[in-house]
Amino acid sequence: MKNKAAFMSGTNNMIFKDIPVPEIAPHEVLVEIDVVGICGSDGHYYEHGNIGDFVVQGDFILGHESAGFVAAVGSDVTSLKVGDRVALEPGVVCGKCEQCLSGKYNLCEHVEFFATPPYHGVFANYVKHPENLCFKLPENVSNMEGALVEPLAVGLHAASQGDVKLGDTVVVFGAGCIGLVSMLASKARGASKVYVVDIIDKRLEFAKKLGATEVINAKNEDVIAKIDALTEGKGAHVVIETAGSPITIGQSASVLRKAGTVVLVGMTIKPETNYDFMKLMSKEGTIKTIFRYRNLYPVAINAISSGTIDVKSIVTHEFDFENIKEAFDFVAENPTDVVKAVIKIK
Repeated sequence: MKNKAAFMSGTNNMIFKDIPVPEIAPHEVLVEIDVVGICGSDGHYYEHGNIGDFVVQGDFILGHESAGFVAAVGSDVTSLKVGDRVALEPGVVCGKCEQCLSGKYNLCEHVEFFATPPYHGVFANYVKHPENLCFKLPENVSNMEGALVEPLAVGLHAASQGDVKLGDTVVVFGAGCIGLVSMLASKARGASKVYVVDIIDKRLEFAKKLGATEVINAKNEDVIAKIDALTEGKGAHVVIETAGSPITIGQSASVLRKAGTVVLVGMTIKPETNYDFMKLMSKEGTIKTIFRYRNLYPVAINAISSGTIDVKSIVTHEFDFENIKEAFDFVAENPTDVVKAVIKIK
C-alpha cells in the first residue's frame, strides 16, 4: 500500500512525495481519498503562501473538501466498515473548550483543520480521520458530491444564520462556489426569490441555471437601483455577502429590507473595511457573520440524497491527481471560467 501526496513546495509549485500510510488509533479510520475539491483558500495558499496569520512553512499538503473509501477501521470503530464511502468533515476539535462545550465547535480554540497551517490537507492517497467526522454516503450520493458537502455546509450555515424563511427575498453577492451553495441553501429553506450579483457572466449563467430568480452583472447595472426596482423599494429580507469585496459589503445595507439580516461570509483581503452603520441602524437591521459550519454534514448529505439540493452541477472542471499542478495553475489563470474544480485522486 503506497501513499503518494502532492505538496505545495513554495508558491505556484507542486511536488509529489511518497509518505507513510498513517497508523490509525482505535477511534480512527483510514480513508482512501477519491475526490477533493479545490477551495479558494487552497488557491490563495498556492499563489501567496499565506492567508492572514496562517503562513505555509516548508512543503505543505493542501485540500480539505474530500470524500473516499474506508480502507481500515480502528478497534473501537462501530459505525463504519471497510468499503464504506464517506465524506470527511475537516476540522478535528478538542471537545473540551468553552466553544465546544457550548455546541459551537466550529469556533474551537484548538481545532486542527485540514490544509490550515500547520495541519496538512488531503491531497494524498490515504489519510486518517476520527470516526465521528467521517460521514457515510448513501448509494445515490457520489464521491464527487461527497466532496462538495463541505462547501454546501458553509452555504447552509449562512442561510441558517440569516434565518431564511418561506417566502423570503434573498440577495446573494458573489456567484462563486460559496455564493451558489448559499443560493441553493436559501431556496431549500423556502426563499421565494433569490437575486444573485457578480461581475463574471459565466458564474451568473450558472446561478441562473441553478435556480436564481434573476442575476445582476454589477459591471453593467446599478445594483442598488436594480434591487430596489425588483423588490418595489422594500429590499431583501436577507443579504448574504460571499464575495469578500468592500464594495459589495458596503452595498449590503442599501439593499436590505427594514428589520432584515445581513450575513457576512466572504473575507476581505484587508482586515478593515468601511460600512454605513447609520443606514443599517435606520432599518433596525442585523449583521451576522459565519465561520465555517457546525452540525451540518448530515443535513447537507440528506439534502443532496433527497434531490433537494443539486451540488454536482457546480463542478465545471475535473483533473487527475497527476495533473494537480496544471489544475491549480489553470484555476489561478482562468478565474472567469472556473466555477468549481475537483481533483480525482483514485
